[in-house]
Amino acid sequence: MEQNRRQIRVNQRISVHEDDLEETFIRAAGPGGQNVNKVSTAVQLRFRAARAGLPEDVLQRLVKLAGQRATKEGDILIEASRYRTQERNREDARERLIALIARAAEPPPPPRKKTRPSKGAVERRLKEKAGRSGIKKMRGRVTGD
Repeated sequence: MEQNRRQIRVNQRISVHEDDLEETFIRAAGPGGQNVNKVSTAVQLRFRAARAGLPEDVLQRLVKLAGQRATKEGDILIEASRYRTQERNREDARERLIALIARAAEPPPPPRKKTRPSKGAVERRLKEKAGRSGIKKMRGRVTGD
């Protein structure tokens, strides 16, 4: 029975069960004439991230990336109303969710290692500064000795 549940593959390591997604159709705002007042074409996708079984580090990055779209309960809300059909908005919401999870699955870059200039580079810089200083000192007023 467990095998029959549909899964959405994010990457080789992570997949999302459709049971963790909840879609609600709402009326979209914007252009569309009378159709926009009659048909609920916009999709509000709720992903239950806290219960989805994602690795802990991925879950933390996902909530951080989601920002205001994340709720206190650990759900992620995505609204899609770009298109005029329910089906296309549903696909758009799922694609955006998968892209968000894929970004969260990428490990953060390692911290930058501090480097020091080489001894030769420091000497060359000081020598150049001394040379520039000498040139500027020569620009003073000429005295008649």
